[in-house]
Amino acid sequence: MLKSLSPLILLFCLTIQIAGQPPEGYYNNASDLTGRALQQSLHDIIDEHTQLEYSDLWQCFSTTDVRSDGVTIWDIYSDIPGGTPAYVYTLFSGQCGNYDSEGDCYNREHSFPKSWFNDALPMYTDLFHIYPTDGWVNNKRGNLPYGETSSPSWTSTNGSMVGPSSVAGYVGAVFEPVDEFKGDLARTFFYMATRYFGEDSQWPGSDMTDGAAPKPWALAMLLAWHRADTVSLKERNRNNEVHKYQGNRNPFIDNPPYAEKIWGTLNAIEETAENRVSITLYPNPAHDYLNISISGYGCNPAVAYIYDTGGCPVMTATVEDSVTTISTERLPSGLYFLRVVCEGQVATGAFVVASR
Repeated sequence: MLKSLSPLILLFCLTIQIAGQPPEGYYNNASDLTGRALQQSLHDIIDEHTQLEYSDLWQCFSTTDVRSDGVTIWDIYSDIPGGTPAYVYTLFSGQCGNYDSEGDCYNREHSFPKSWFNDALPMYTDLFHIYPTDGWVNNKRGNLPYGETSSPSWTSTNGSMVGPSSVAGYVGAVFEPVDEFKGDLARTFFYMATRYFGEDSQWPGSDMTDGAAPKPWALAMLLAWHRADTVSLKERNRNNEVHKYQGNRNPFIDNPPYAEKIWGTLNAIEETAENRVSITLYPNPAHDYLNISISGYGCNPAVAYIYDTGGCPVMTATVEDSVTTISTERLPSGLYFLRVVCEGQVATGAFVVASR
């Protein structure tokens, strides 16, 4: 059965074209790579950033996290997208300070808690994971993993929640941000996993991470957040501003498909005797339909992902038989790539949709 991708995934596709302003050639060394090779290459590109002083962060927030009015802070723990937040902080004058409740002051939130890396530098002052947030909500989050909860024990004024995890694979307490900022935080964690790739052997980690890397339950959730909450203008602006201070960038804001190429559907898995699968696509060029013939699979059904030449997912299909026919009527003419995945087994191919 052919399935159209959701509007959110299509929006993700469009966002690829506008999601950042890196210097020309910044990512050249990462071209045509996937998996660990891509992660290592991106690490080398964004490594050795300018280390800031912790006291510098207050001033940095005045450009990285300021609203369009130029005087108030953008707090992801209190902001109500499309609505009016219960409180808004003025730059500098709203800094913590002591707090007894929500709305008292803002402080410096290590979204990747500092205890997870032993309070060490340069992570301790790396702006990419440090946000200005309400002190009281920050305290409620503490060192909890990010997650999702269906039975919150506490809820902030903007709907951020603390409660037991409802994410498969983890049962402890979590902090769930509002949907509008889940993608922001996912890309923050992808940045940390890549910037400190191979440099985290002494980190104690957490229930959410092994060193800098998200654990499997967290990675699956973060990829879902990344896909559903696409890169925003706020993120692009923040990326550009942090770049001015640190000299490096968040690759997953500039190029959202990098997350898929390292951890997701675009990661080319090396074939072994156990997972080698053959695939035949016909007719090729296709007009209104395409047959997918596969052999060597040990599972059924499988999922076929179809991408355009820009690496953007345009369609998925369920492959349930040795030969599956899918409609290509809605695909514009051009070259497409197909990847069939099931339980670690991978088959890839390419086909052309002919002009009609």
